Amino acid sequence: MGIGFQELLLIFLIIVLLFGARKLPDLARGMGEAIREFRKAAKEAENQEEQQTSSSSSQES
Repeated sequence: MGIGFQELLLIFLIIVLLFGARKLPDLARGMGEAIREFRKAAKEAENQEEQQTSSSSSQES
């Protein structure tokens, strides 16, 4: 069971009441930047792990 339209609408209205309509674009921008940074860090960690795995397997050969 997922979140329906009514639940999303209620959550959106609560956010508007808490932060105000003027703050919403700033909040959305901040969330987007945070998600972008998280994905970038996760990808870098994955690349480092792959490099370590490939370098350790080539040393074993």
